[in-house]
Amino acid sequence: MAFIVRYHFRREESMKVFLGGTCNNSRWREVLIPMLKIDYFNPVVENWTPECQKREIEEREKADFVLYVITKEMTGVYSIAEVVDDSNKRPETTLFCVLKEGFNEGQLRSLSMVSQLVRRNGAKVFETLEEIADYLNGYGGA
Repeated sequence: MAFIVRYHFRREESMKVFLGGTCNNSRWREVLIPMLKIDYFNPVVENWTPECQKREIEEREKADFVLYVITKEMTGVYSIAEVVDDSNKRPETTLFCVLKEGFNEGQLRSLSMVSQLVRRNGAKVFETLEEIADYLNGYGGA
């Protein structure tokens, strides 16, 4: 039986991570970005347009890694759906992190189950932004 690997690491080019997850004025991206030694795409924009949505989809598809960080500012659940989907379709390059501060006990139990599901699918699960930066920088950082 032959397997086709759809996603691969582009060592000859700069590695790139898609910064998905909680928006809603969550500041996790501003904390993580200075720690990164690889390229990134930040989908957060001031005015969301159809062109922004198109670019986000393109960047997510071509990124070497897709990262989803969930914080207490989360109001919708689409990022949860995205990480579960990506952990099935591209587990080797999907990264997930829940920053636990600010969630209640019930929310943390539920998010812990999501983390377990994502991990069982083969994706990487982290507990801190520092762990994420260390992992990503090991792939293409200076």
